[in-house]
Formats: sequence, C-alpha cells, structure tokens
Amino acid sequence: MTASLPMYDRPETAPANDRLWALIRDGLRHGGHDAPDALTRGAETLWPQWTAPDLVLSQTCGFPYRARLHGQVTLIGTPDYGVVGCAPGHYRSVFVTRRDDARETLADFSGAPFAYNEPMSQSGWAAPQTHAAKLGLRLPPALATGGHRLSALAVAGGRADIAALDAVTWRMLERWDPVATELRVIAQTEPTPGLPFISAKGADADLMFATISSAIAALGADDMAVLGLRGLVRIPPESYLAVPTPPAPDQFAQGH
Repeated sequence: MTASLPMYDRPETAPANDRLWALIRDGLRHGGHDAPDALTRGAETLWPQWTAPDLVLSQTCGFPYRARLHGQVTLIGTPDYGVVGCAPGHYRSVFVTRRDDARETLADFSGAPFAYNEPMSQSGWAAPQTHAAKLGLRLPPALATGGHRLSALAVAGGRADIAALDAVTWRMLERWDPVATELRVIAQTEPTPGLPFISAKGADADLMFATISSAIAALGADDMAVLGLRGLVRIPPESYLAVPTPPAPDQFAQGH
C-alpha cells in the first residue's frame, strides 16, 4: 500500500502533511479500511505510485490526469487552497521574471527563453502556453528544469528570462524561499481545476472524500495555514478533460 502527498510537500509543510495523513489514515482504519502508517516520499518519478493497484491516496496534476490517468484511477476530490481570483479547488499560473528585467508586460517577453518544470505540467507548461497562444505570443521552451522551484532559480540565475509557476507553489516560495525576492510576477493565466486527490481504480470515492474532508476539518489552524488548505471540493472529470492541451515542447521546437 502507498500513500503520498507529493505536490506541495517541502520541509516547511512536511510535518503538517504528516499530521493530515495521520488523520486520514486513522479515519480509514476506523471504518475498517487498511492504510499505510506513513506517507511515501523521495520517489524519482510519481507514475509508479499513481498507477499502483494498491494506491490508497496521492495527489496528481490536471495534465497527467487528463492525458494518462483518467479511467485508470479513482478521482476523489480537489483540495481548495484559496487561490485569489479562482473558484474553490481551482488555481492558476503566475509568470515570473527577474526583478531587474525592464520589460513590463507578457507581450514584451514574446520569443524570450522560457523555463518550464516538465512537459506534462498543467501550471508549468500547458496553461502558460495556452495563455500565450491565445494572445498571439510565443514562449519558446529553452530549459526543462524538473521542478517549479528549479524554474524560479533558472530565471533568477539568467538561464531563462521567464517561467510560469503554480500559484500555490509561488505563495510558498514567497513565504519561505529567498529566490522569490529576486523575481516578480508580470502576468497570470486563467484559472483551471487544481491538483486532485486520486486513489486506485475501483476505490470508494465517496468514502475517501468524506474521510479526507473530515481530516481537513480536524486539522489544526496552524497546519491549515501552513498548507493553505480551505477544504475539499468535487470537480467532475469532464472539467479536467475539457482543459486544452498545447503542443509538447519538442513539437514547439519544430515550429508547430
């Protein structure tokens, strides 16, 4: 059995995530369902966890869900992180550049080297590319960094001129990471459904939703504030599947 909360897990949030999982775990066990003692951390790739037949709980991104996981996992619900300007359970990307860059608008960065975390990221690749294309702009992929914080570091270090970061991650960077002081936000994408909780195919979605909702409600105020959690909402699969998917970075490079 596996349980993980990998998407916003960092040293400052790990203790709160552990306490959240303990509440979920105990709720499941109280209802006669087995659950692992602790969260799994440190995996180089999350795909084996997400597709494991004994997955109890994990969190994925909207892009992997619509591209590969839909129909292969159980969609439980979407945590609401209270992102300003977004409906409950939704989020957006923020475009960041260096504080000393004189350009003022996203249009000024059309054609500028763009850093992204990975090709199957909604907030780091799909949303910003869709947003730019609607405006008639181009953000050519210059660097795949492997993570939102690494994209921020790439821009701060001059290896790219612009990147798009998940708004929840950006909020955490502003709170805890010095790299945020070297960057500024110049634009935002439109909101899309946030990062959903999933379980193995065939899991009882209603039971998991109720158990997680109760666990969030029982979490202490300090932990809620650290995680930025407001609650859990239901967003239908169709809303995730309706989000547009832009060309992949290698297709972009070929001029598509």
